[in-house]
Amino acid sequence: MPTAVLTGHERTAVQAYLRLLHTVRATLDTSATTPRPVIVPEAALADADRALALAGLAGNEEAFFALVRGWCTEDG
Repeated sequence: MPTAVLTGHERTAVQAYLRLLHTVRATLDTSATTPRPVIVPEAALADADRALALAGLAGNEEAFFALVRGWCTEDG
């Protein structure tokens, strides 16, 4: 549960990052004998970049990851 109220753009940026992270994890969890697609699809990366820019977080990793830590719990 988030500890602070995020703006709509901040929430969108965190969610885009988490989608990107889950995409990479799913790709890496496939069998090594299975042909792997590109790890980061261009559309997913563009979505995350756009969301970060709209939230004013592009180039501000410290603030962004503070939001991610607040959004995510250790359980999930």
